[in-house]
Amino acid sequence: MFRQHHPPHWYKDNSIYFITARTIDAESYFIGPSKRKIIYDALKEGIKKFKVDLYAFVILNNHYHLLFKIQKGVELTNFIGFINGKSSKTLNELENKSGRKIWYQYWDHCIRNEKDFFLHFNYEHHNPVKHGYVNLQEEALDYQFCSYKYWVDKEGIDWLSECFARYPIKDFTIEHDGF
Repeated sequence: MFRQHHPPHWYKDNSIYFITARTIDAESYFIGPSKRKIIYDALKEGIKKFKVDLYAFVILNNHYHLLFKIQKGVELTNFIGFINGKSSKTLNELENKSGRKIWYQYWDHCIRNEKDFFLHFNYEHHNPVKHGYVNLQEEALDYQFCSYKYWVDKEGIDWLSECFARYPIKDFTIEHDGF
């Protein structure tokens, strides 16, 4: 019997998506830089394979967020499946836990306009603070699994500060999502 994903995924070509992918029971499988790098490496490989334009990302112990543009909307599931499958396989090989299921599911949101883009952009860059990986936003510069430093280097701290001021951070956490 076919079971539809809830909420349903929407597939739009040439669209920007915000993604949240979470581990089963929000289990912290990716503690420490070497394990978070497993997701990061799978993400880099997936970006090339699916020709995705990545705008922002953050990788944490039990979930990640991405903000990206995909050319063919129907490839959204394959792109996320590639990242989750590759990272699961690598982690399971590392920990000798063959066949263990790591990822629960993912939630997608198709970005509607500039405001929506920057609200999600800022949310991702604030995630290391929100989840206690760093204490202050400036310390996110040292958190290597977030695109915050990339944007500071590319556009400058004043530009990012203006983004945060113009589009204050909202909490996009889904009720009862286990974070």
